[in-house]
Amino acid sequence: MARTITLEELYARPGFLLRRAHQIAVGIFVEECAAYGLTPPQHSTLIVIDRCPGLDQAALARAIGFDRATTGQVVEGLEARGLLKRQNSRTDRRRKTLALTSEGRALMRRAASAIERTSERLLAPLRPSQRKHFVELLLQLTGNLNQASRSPISAPEEAGAPGG
Repeated sequence: MARTITLEELYARPGFLLRRAHQIAVGIFVEECAAYGLTPPQHSTLIVIDRCPGLDQAALARAIGFDRATTGQVVEGLEARGLLKRQNSRTDRRRKTLALTSEGRALMRRAASAIERTSERLLAPLRPSQRKHFVELLLQLTGNLNQASRSPISAPEEAGAPGG
């Protein structure tokens, strides 16, 4: 007979803690960015499109680790708000690429301090000496287990980067 798991054991499981941390991170982000009407997926989308102009929706989905349908909904919402636009690819007329509008860039500038506060609040419970190490551990965990995700991240090269 399988041993019964206690609540203490449940609450100490890495997967449970990561899910709770994500819920907390989203809650803080939404609170800080309410005035800008931004969600974490929208913010990620705007950053990637700004840094990697000319991506299509499939490459954007890979860059932010979302499925194509969810990415499509995010793109449609941002396009409806006038924050990004789809345009024909210069090399393939059948392909639509994504670009930030001036309104999208302006929103990102206005929201920058709220985004910074989100990170500060998320790391505030940790001592300053622990913060960098915590982020390094998260990078190690997500980097080494990326392919275990239902939507692995495949980051495109940034505009202006070597080879980009």
